Amino acid sequence: MGKHAKLAGKSAFEVPGSMVRARPLPVRSAVRLRRPVDIWHKPALSAVAALTIPDLTLWALGRLDLILYTSAGAMCALYAHGLPYAARARTLAWVVLGMVASLGIALTAASLITSTALLVVCASLVASVHKVVCEATCIGPPGNIILTFIAASAFFVPQHLGQVPLHIAMALGAGVLAWLVCMAPALIRPQGPERIVVARALEAAAGLLRTEAEADGGQPAGVPHARHATAAAVNAAWHTLFLVPVRTPARAAARAGLERLLVRAESALGDTEPAIEASAEAEPRDARSAEPEPRHTRTTGPEPRHTRSAEPEPRDARFAKAEPRHTQFAEAEPRHPRSAGPEPRHTRSAEPEPRHTRSAEPEPRDTRPAEAKAEADRLGGWARELRSGRPLPEVVLSAAQAEELAGVAAEEPGSRRPGSPRLGPRRQGPRRPAPGHPRGVRAVLARLAPGSPLLPIGARVAAGCVLAGWASMAVGVGHPYWAVVTAASIYQANTTLSWQRALQRTLGNLLGLLLYTALLPLMHLGPLAMIALALACQLGAEAGITRNYWLGSVCVTPMALLLTEFGSPVPATTLIADRWIDTVVGAAVGLACCVLVTNRRAADRIEVALGRVAAAEAVAFGLLAAGPATGADEARDIGWARDRLAGCLVELREAVEVAAGEWWQRPLPEERIAHAEQRGHRALAGLVRRLSAPALAA
Repeated sequence: MGKHAKLAGKSAFEVPGSMVRARPLPVRSAVRLRRPVDIWHKPALSAVAALTIPDLTLWALGRLDLILYTSAGAMCALYAHGLPYAARARTLAWVVLGMVASLGIALTAASLITSTALLVVCASLVASVHKVVCEATCIGPPGNIILTFIAASAFFVPQHLGQVPLHIAMALGAGVLAWLVCMAPALIRPQGPERIVVARALEAAAGLLRTEAEADGGQPAGVPHARHATAAAVNAAWHTLFLVPVRTPARAAARAGLERLLVRAESALGDTEPAIEASAEAEPRDARSAEPEPRHTRTTGPEPRHTRSAEPEPRDARFAKAEPRHTQFAEAEPRHPRSAGPEPRHTRSAEPEPRHTRSAEPEPRDTRPAEAKAEADRLGGWARELRSGRPLPEVVLSAAQAEELAGVAAEEPGSRRPGSPRLGPRRQGPRRPAPGHPRGVRAVLARLAPGSPLLPIGARVAAGCVLAGWASMAVGVGHPYWAVVTAASIYQANTTLSWQRALQRTLGNLLGLLLYTALLPLMHLGPLAMIALALACQLGAEAGITRNYWLGSVCVTPMALLLTEFGSPVPATTLIADRWIDTVVGAAVGLACCVLVTNRRAADRIEVALGRVAAAEAVAFGLLAAGPATGADEARDIGWARDRLAGCLVELREAVEVAAGEWWQRPLPEERIAHAEQRGHRALAGLVRRLSAPALAA
């Protein structure tokens, strides 16, 4: 997400309007290597462990021809490693059941249907269901590709109907083993997943503060991008913590400690641009005459340039280049009254932000970047402590932040009926998510409702896989399911990303075939050598795929060919030729269908997201206009408003980036998007600052 929305190598947030324009078919960014994901080794080692036990068991029994069925269940160990263990247990159970059901459908069809063309259609429909359901459930990597690879392969495995129950039972047993392997780390680090996601939020906040500090005296080109990344990381961390059950006091205390760290990370959003005072936003009569620019309220940014009245106008020029909408404040607020009169921020003494007193300090321009870097160092140090497994660091919160945590968790759901008096004191517990949003099965069904933007993607997958499989049959390839899997794997959120995935898949498979050729002498050493090579390729695939898909495909290709060799050995030259032809055919046909079957609903998703952002902004500005929070109830409402607004902004950004890479779209509302994001981030900053006052203690 995001690479297709860049111009000339710059972030979509750096150039006005670039957020909705895309380079149509990028090449360099498609093959560029990224930093590996911080937890890549967890799914890699889990999959290797889940595969090793059944593989060695089948080798001891002399039945390596059954390795496809045990691999189906063992591959489920690749999923759900970013979720807390309670949620992981539920998610993995659904993944295993989905894998076993898909395998059962495929094996039953293989035993009853003799037409290869019809089997291609069935495999394509199953691949389409996998894609849509995985997107609707937000299952995360590896998404639909593992399910589709196993199921599509099973459609073309010679099968008798009487063998199906045994093969399904083998897959289910391996799936149970994968579940146990993925849940085993809970015995050692029961809070591991939530600690990692909070560490990511702390690191993102530290990066935002450093970016702001380094931008002192120049145009902060990277600040909007860092700000969005921080908001997204914090939002994801809160959603992860909401999945953590608190059945015992010890677990409640552990989650409370993580919440305090996350609140501290979230406070960075209130200290940086584009924050403005929300009370002025809520009162338009003086919003354009007395309100200072948002950067003047930061304690962590590179400000304040307003103390340098003798300099030329770098501030106005800066905003005219980076954020044109902010120039209306500068035009309505001439520079000469600033140097002659008191600073405008001094007129807001009622605002509960001690940062406003900084204007009386002698050299705020020198101290504020230093304070931002010091806070960034603290956040980074806490993130390292979380990742290392050491005890949770002690974090001091402001009174408002502590009130927020107490307010959101003030009442248990259903503890009393509406309008009835409260009996006894409130019970303080973990923070709760904002009400009013569907969750679980209802949320998935809502994403699949008529008019969903996922439905055109499902149509793309079905049409592309069918045509790719038929084209593979037409050229005489003996493994048409490879073309089906290739076509299914390239379909991403939009045309531009699908082009990138097609390029990555083709390049990776070509290099993977070369690696397979180099490994042929080792395969002739015996079954144990083949098992060891398959496991090594699985580990290498997970290590490389997070850096770039093509790098992971280099190891995936020989692993897939090895699985074929276990079942029915084929001459190496035939196998390599078939794989290469199927890859090219599947990528070409799939990409052609992606271009022809357009997702015209991508722009509609932007309209829906803009409406949600506007509604969330209205609630936020209304709360901010009412004055500072005076109790737990007010703090709870502000916290919920902040959660809604942050989620809506993340959803809007995702919708824009998806539509930006989609072909044959009507013009996107660039001005409305830019205005909505600017106002939304200002409102979000105001809400965060309201819950962060007085200043945090180090």
